[in-house]
Amino acid sequence: MDKQITAAMQRAVLLAAQGAGRTGSNPVVGAVIIDAHGKVISEGFHAGGDHAEVVAIKNAPSIPVNSTIVVTLEPCNHTGKTGPCTEAIIDAGIKNVIFALRDPNPVAAGGRARLEAAGINVIEGLLINEARFVNRAWLSVVEKRRPLFIWKVAATLDGKSAAADGTSKWITCPESRTYVTGLRRRSDAILVGTGTVIADDPELIPHDDAGDTNPLRVVVGERSIPAGAKILDSRAETLHHQSRDFDTLIEELMNRGIKEVLVEAGPQLATVMFKAGLIDEIILIQAPTFLGSGRSFIGDLGITTLAERADLQLISHAQIGTDLAMHLKVGK
Repeated sequence: MDKQITAAMQRAVLLAAQGAGRTGSNPVVGAVIIDAHGKVISEGFHAGGDHAEVVAIKNAPSIPVNSTIVVTLEPCNHTGKTGPCTEAIIDAGIKNVIFALRDPNPVAAGGRARLEAAGINVIEGLLINEARFVNRAWLSVVEKRRPLFIWKVAATLDGKSAAADGTSKWITCPESRTYVTGLRRRSDAILVGTGTVIADDPELIPHDDAGDTNPLRVVVGERSIPAGAKILDSRAETLHHQSRDFDTLIEELMNRGIKEVLVEAGPQLATVMFKAGLIDEIILIQAPTFLGSGRSFIGDLGITTLAERADLQLISHAQIGTDLAMHLKVGK
């Protein structure tokens, strides 16, 4: 039975990830209901409407005696846009709850105590690291009081993001550009500097039909956005933050419920953000080519000796078409 429970939690984590970019200021959550023998009855994830537990309960044709719900986050115990998940679980007659991560939000916490008071057996902590990772953007908002910033970089093997004449389309292969569309779709906002807007006139939207709305487009910098720029069209909202004051930028993003920001800025703004400690992760997509000269994707960090180097942690890597994508964590 332990293997079935672990497999159910692994599935719940995968389900939770499907809600990225769709839950607003709320966490992503996955849930799986299994019977007393470990057979999956139903599953669900939070996609902006009902919470994962409620979706899984509604999807179940029936809930047998002694069933278990496996969920990535402690079931909520408060009434917001929806009712408490604890009450839905109690009303469904589920007798066992296994969750990975205790809810750190004091508004929604207390789910375990409520379930145990109703006579339900509760276990927490299964695959907690995996659950934290899939919800790291929401946890950044709760614990750090700022969104998670992920810097996406497309570069050559010698670290160039553009040729000497300024051309940069396309360094990476078509499959990588499809991969970036997925990154944009799961993000709440896409951030660039005014320099990128003026030089490249980007659209900054996911080029797919997977969502009803597109992420917020954020432009940082004091210069004006040229009239007729593609970033001003109606396909997504655009926020022009005419300042390099990151504190007020973060305040604005928090007020809008932004949890995850994909940074597609050029080297000047991205380097400033990196030095300010605002880059949490880097997704570096490298094409198997050299330029020799041109624009480096990162600027001067003030490092003068090898002992001062900025080491990163490798989260994952994968070949995408002819390119190599590395997902890296900044700091410890």
